[in-house]
Amino acid sequence: MVSGPSKWWSGGTAVVEAASLRDAQRLAELHGESFRRGWGEDEFEAMLTERNTLVDRLRVGRNVVGFAVSRMAADEAEILSIAVAASHRGRGLSRNLLLTHLGHLAAQGVRTIFLEVEENNQPARRLYEGARFSVTGRRERYYRHPGGEQLNALLMRRDLS
Repeated sequence: MVSGPSKWWSGGTAVVEAASLRDAQRLAELHGESFRRGWGEDEFEAMLTERNTLVDRLRVGRNVVGFAVSRMAADEAEILSIAVAASHRGRGLSRNLLLTHLGHLAAQGVRTIFLEVEENNQPARRLYEGARFSVTGRRERYYRHPGGEQLNALLMRRDLS
């Protein structure tokens, strides 16, 4: 029996689990497809070996189609990046990934989560607001894009306790 959002397509059940070093190349590919400045395989390898970094992967069947990365300090964490392959968006997988990742952070003793999101990134804002994150601040012209465009970042927070 297929469960959760995966019932809408073939390919297997969606699973969120800890990423390993062998995932570094695929995670770098996904990041490069999702963001203007992608992180390289070596950056993912470094994060995957750091004790204070939690990297979860989203797998559908045998295919890694997403990830979430957070850095932890004491009882706080910051979500550094979250991405789902374009071919798998719009199916509720990012919500499942985010909520499961938050559960994994809570299991590590994290009580407060922070993140930054581009102010005009409506899909990401809907995801975070739907997961009970609230806006706590704004950074003017934080993101710099090719061609010189500068966009604002919203600072968001969620308490897990």
